[in-house]
Amino acid sequence: MNKNRQKYLESSEYVDFLDSNVAQLAQKLQENCSSDEEIAKKCFLYVRDEIHHSGDYKDDITTYKASDVLKHKAGWCYAKSILLAALLRANKIPTAFCYQRLSCSEYVKDVYCLHGLNAVYLKKHGWYRIDARGNKESVNAEFDPPVEKLAFELQDNEFDLEELYIEPHPQVIEALTKYTSYSEMIENFPDIPCGS
Repeated sequence: MNKNRQKYLESSEYVDFLDSNVAQLAQKLQENCSSDEEIAKKCFLYVRDEIHHSGDYKDDITTYKASDVLKHKAGWCYAKSILLAALLRANKIPTAFCYQRLSCSEYVKDVYCLHGLNAVYLKKHGWYRIDARGNKESVNAEFDPPVEKLAFELQDNEFDLEELYIEPHPQVIEALTKYTSYSEMIENFPDIPCGS
């Protein structure tokens, strides 16, 4: 494997796929799959559909480690991307963290924040972005490589961060570890202003 992609397979404090529950789920999701694409899709669908998006459900718990996201079956987009990275990396599929800067008007007016998603390296397609945020009436994210079907289309003053991160962005971790309730999080979403 390319050395540059090897770092996107690592376990860490947050991407803790060596945790027995995360490891068991990763093993279960790859059963009967014949390609990295099939495994990636099953992991994506699990996190998208089986883990509550804390904003949609107003969950009063903030998770930030893959094992905790799985245990509580809840997380903000950032936390869901951490669990998805753990499941994919456990299955030897290079997975990065990536972000968009979007309007957070759904929660707070005139505020922008980071939105967390993943990029996965598929043998047939290269890097491919996926968004396991969770679907609802106004959101329809899918796994359909090579076509990206993310949760949100960029609007005015919104943009993609170009970097593929090995670990969750430091501002994301700071927010997830500092603000533990729904009401705290919606007032303190992580953000990177234009030009930063």
